Amino acid sequence: MEVGNYSVGLDIGTTKIVAIIGKKNEYGKIEVLGTGKSKSLGVHRGVVNNITQTIKSIQQAVEGAEADSGLKIGSVVVGIAGQHIRSLHHSDYITRADSEEVINDEDLDKLCNQVYKLVMLPGEEIIHVLPQEYKVDGQAEIKEPIGMYGGRLEANFHVVVGQVSSIKNVGRCIKSAGLDLANITLEPLASSDAVLSKEEKEAGVALIDIGGGTTDLAIFKDGIIRHTAVIPFGGGVITEDIKEGCSIIEKQAELLKIKFGSAWPGENKDNEIVSIPGLRGREPKEITLKNLSKIIHARVVEIIEQVYTEIKNYGHEEQKKKLIAGIVLTGGGSQLKHLKQLVEYITGMDTRIGYPNEHLAGDSQTEIASPLYATAVGLLMNAVSNQDKAKQTKGQMEIEEKELVPAGHEEEPQRNTEPQKQRKSVFDKWSEKLKDFLDNAE
Repeated sequence: MEVGNYSVGLDIGTTKIVAIIGKKNEYGKIEVLGTGKSKSLGVHRGVVNNITQTIKSIQQAVEGAEADSGLKIGSVVVGIAGQHIRSLHHSDYITRADSEEVINDEDLDKLCNQVYKLVMLPGEEIIHVLPQEYKVDGQAEIKEPIGMYGGRLEANFHVVVGQVSSIKNVGRCIKSAGLDLANITLEPLASSDAVLSKEEKEAGVALIDIGGGTTDLAIFKDGIIRHTAVIPFGGGVITEDIKEGCSIIEKQAELLKIKFGSAWPGENKDNEIVSIPGLRGREPKEITLKNLSKIIHARVVEIIEQVYTEIKNYGHEEQKKKLIAGIVLTGGGSQLKHLKQLVEYITGMDTRIGYPNEHLAGDSQTEIASPLYATAVGLLMNAVSNQDKAKQTKGQMEIEEKELVPAGHEEEPQRNTEPQKQRKSVFDKWSEKLKDFLDNAE
């Protein structure tokens, strides 16, 4: 298979690093060609804290995916998360020089660039500037102002902010692992691409991605992202609690959680006991499943309550901002037994588990369709759509070049000096900015 016909998503998580190679098939679905997975050893709560270990883990995952698919990986799309991510709301406006001319891309760029100049706390960088709604000369609730007349253009923005050093460290790990950084995106956005439908985003939905180190939240309403948050607790804290509460080693605590763990203590009987082998000839330990689920329940309730506080901060209790589609749970932590019922009980909102299988081709491995891989699949989708855009732009330029060749002079194609300016999405502009930023940081 020729190089460049496939794309790669790389999810650098707290517990695992996953590389997925895939391409779009003729039905517009993503066909997974190979996957690689490794234990993540240098990441704590979504932030790289050991560069050497992280590079090793990335190389292991990439080699696994290459061996699985027989393809060579060059560039990857990476997700960014971690407790340093925060979001804020900001309104800004520009006054246009000539209100007799229609509003165009340049006006929107000028308005967005103005937001990038906001003064942040030391060491922070604006990651995403996402326009919500526009106002033209006081006329509110405009989704697309291009082509309208007006003198004053205003917009409400959702601004995502992160720590400069953390972003640079991710870039550094990718480069040192011998890979190119094709794009970098916020992990809750990647997961939402993989598991949410268009209708849910319109109706209003909260996506909760429970990972090993962090729990990511993304809220959508009217098809627009309204709120993002990263809560610095995940499945790892639950394992830690089991380890402390039952006085066992981490490996056993993790296995206990996966095999017998439940978020609802009421469903275990008092006489259900699991025996755990002791260390080096010591007596085995007996743990009641009721106690185990009580430990899990206490921590899960804490995580859900923090997420629910964020949902209320967004304004879910106002009639206009109500999230009709409720909550979608994804990530490895969402596989905990009875978690869906507990979330519904605490929040009173409809809940479902989000599987990333909707966008995958039918013959994909069943393992990939697990909520565990939602972020990785979302990053792969991002990589595929970036490649499609690049092909379209290239095709457009080639067509224009052909049109400019005068009859009888086919051997001397004249280059179009001004290729048609393709409208870039907010994310494309942002990823270009970030790539420049990372290159300059080297």
